[in-house]
Amino acid sequence: MPLTEDIRPGTANDPPVETVEPDRTATLTVDGESVTVSAESTLLDATEETDTDDYVPALCSYDEHDEIGPRSECRTCMVETEEHGVVPSCSFPAQDGMTVRTDTTEASEARDVNLDLLLSNHNLRCTTCGKNGRCELQDVSIENDVVEPRYGVFDDRDAYEPLDDSSPFIQIDRNKCILCNRCVEACNDVQVEGVLRIEGSGEDTRIGFQNDAETMMDSTCVSCGHCATVCPTGALVEQGLTDAATIPLPGFTQENSIGKTVEAENDRFQPGPATPMKGDQKSESAAEPTAESPPTEDD
Repeated sequence: MPLTEDIRPGTANDPPVETVEPDRTATLTVDGESVTVSAESTLLDATEETDTDDYVPALCSYDEHDEIGPRSECRTCMVETEEHGVVPSCSFPAQDGMTVRTDTTEASEARDVNLDLLLSNHNLRCTTCGKNGRCELQDVSIENDVVEPRYGVFDDRDAYEPLDDSSPFIQIDRNKCILCNRCVEACNDVQVEGVLRIEGSGEDTRIGFQNDAETMMDSTCVSCGHCATVCPTGALVEQGLTDAATIPLPGFTQENSIGKTVEAENDRFQPGPATPMKGDQKSESAAEPTAESPPTEDD
């Protein structure tokens, strides 16, 4: 049987390596804890079943739909195994008897390096992004206590690629794309529209259109919106949400908002997270009356 008969229509997906019996399980050790998962599970599934202190992100994985990823594109989910060394946990199958560590120096460094590589090639002006507060890359960066990417900031090294806002429904900002391939699989494998593709190579790799169109409006897009739904960043956003950005905070330069704290310009403003939608920034001292704001009758 030709190999292509095992591949679903649209963007080619990896054919199944083997057929797994439904009742089979795999028992492995993750950070010293024994975990039993179904035989078709991945190492990422196994780590999520443990109480490990080390956070293992997976930006190219999409849990809401089985036909989308993982593709091992972002490489932010690396773990170390005794049997195979450092591997991407989102796609590596859980095997009976394996020993997995998420907290080794090699695994942690691999995750950090790959995350910094994504951030260094990303528009980090989070406070003016429609995905601020609901961006998965932002969440991962905050969870990993990133202050500044070790490889520099996008603004310092590259020119911005123009926005594609030709469509009345979906805006493309390739400056925020991490090439996770989620949108391509959603378009081709789930909706089976065959509109999006990944084109180019190296630093010129980008989201493109299968009919060689230059803009979303000129493509064969039917505006279903599934690509924007699965996008982990602000690369694909519904047009109605593009103006829903957070107002920049006082003293914030916006050059690199990941992990930054806001510097107070005066005594009345208390420093807080650079991503205000993540939590309440009100401090106890801010609630106390000051010389500039005398107590009211209610106080």
